[in-house]
Amino acid sequence: MKIIKYPKQEEWAEICQRPHLDITQLQTTVNTVLSDVRTRGDEAVKEYEERFDHAVLSSLTVTEAEIDEAESLVSEELKAAIVLAHENIHQFHTAQKFKGQKVQTCEGVVCWQKSVAIEKVGLYIPGGTAPLFSTVLMLATPAKIAGCKEIILCTPPNREGKVNPAILVAARVAGVSKIFKAGGVQAIGAMAYGTESVPKVFKIFGPGNQYVMAAKQQVSLGEVAIDMPAGPSEVCVLADETANATFVAADLLSQAEHGIDSQVLLISTSEEMIQKVEDEVKRQLDLLPRKEIAQKALENSRCVLVSSADEMMALSNAYAPEHLIIQTANYEEMAQQVINAGSVFLGQYACESAGDYASGTNHTLPTHGYATAYSGVNLDSYCRKITFQHLTEEGVRQIGPAVELMAEAEQLDAHKNAMTVRLREIENR
Repeated sequence: MKIIKYPKQEEWAEICQRPHLDITQLQTTVNTVLSDVRTRGDEAVKEYEERFDHAVLSSLTVTEAEIDEAESLVSEELKAAIVLAHENIHQFHTAQKFKGQKVQTCEGVVCWQKSVAIEKVGLYIPGGTAPLFSTVLMLATPAKIAGCKEIILCTPPNREGKVNPAILVAARVAGVSKIFKAGGVQAIGAMAYGTESVPKVFKIFGPGNQYVMAAKQQVSLGEVAIDMPAGPSEVCVLADETANATFVAADLLSQAEHGIDSQVLLISTSEEMIQKVEDEVKRQLDLLPRKEIAQKALENSRCVLVSSADEMMALSNAYAPEHLIIQTANYEEMAQQVINAGSVFLGQYACESAGDYASGTNHTLPTHGYATAYSGVNLDSYCRKITFQHLTEEGVRQIGPAVELMAEAEQLDAHKNAMTVRLREIENR
């Protein structure tokens, strides 16, 4: 990790840079696959599954028998962990239910909102170097609570044409409607356009590699909505002299092992703490099975020494991290100053892993600085707010003249007339 001491504010922009993602070279491949799936449906998806995932499939659909088989392959301990995580995620997201109220904006004019679930949603679950069954819980649980009628899940199979059993168990626990063996760009295309097997959905959720992200952005231009733009995963840790260096190093490495393009950032007011963390990172890194991946990610990462807690927080807000861990003596006070972050973890014991799996919060979060404008996935991600209004005769009298004047000023005479004919009828009674 690169150590930067007391940077000037004009240097912050460079510190906040993420690993550069050049997707221009991907676009030709992405566009070709999407176009092919749109034209040839299941046949194209199967061909790309054979080419990219080396799986020869007679059918894309995961059967109930395959899910039953998966149940027997997952240990009772892991099943219990999945159920515990699901219960916590369910409880946290249920508390987010919208409670609309009617508002009388003036006499005779009443307005309100109703929350309506998106009818068909598609979930993409990676199944490569790390089969993310936890993401099934994070995406399907709020979809079920929201009342989505169809919850479609696509995930790549292995070479034998089998889906990771923990993914299938989590899908059953969370209430997924249908599961399909499809990964990468072809899965995104199948859910965006619909095929003979895979239903077309209205919104696609889920993480993935650069090809998947490029495909999601492409189909969002005209076919479906997506959860959020995204890049590689990241964490920022704020640590003062009271932090636990072993914990900080473990948190940095837990993020670094995601992928070679992940990024970790440590900001501290203590040079001694930075040195302790660096020593701990080296020690713990040697013990990791995914050491090579984490080591490459650390090459994109930085330790920054600053002069005060305020500067520590200001730099974090400028970075707008996906995950923010605050290990300081005054973490409650620091938390009040958070402006840009996807999810925040407070104190020595709130590790990112807690939120990734079982605390109840959602781990599908904005990356690459998008936390300045986007929220993480939540119950509202699966809903639309529809507005209603009702006007009585008195309501027309109250706002009608203003509507006429405003419409006339915008030179929209038909708009004015729609109100004028109502005012005229009321006045002529």
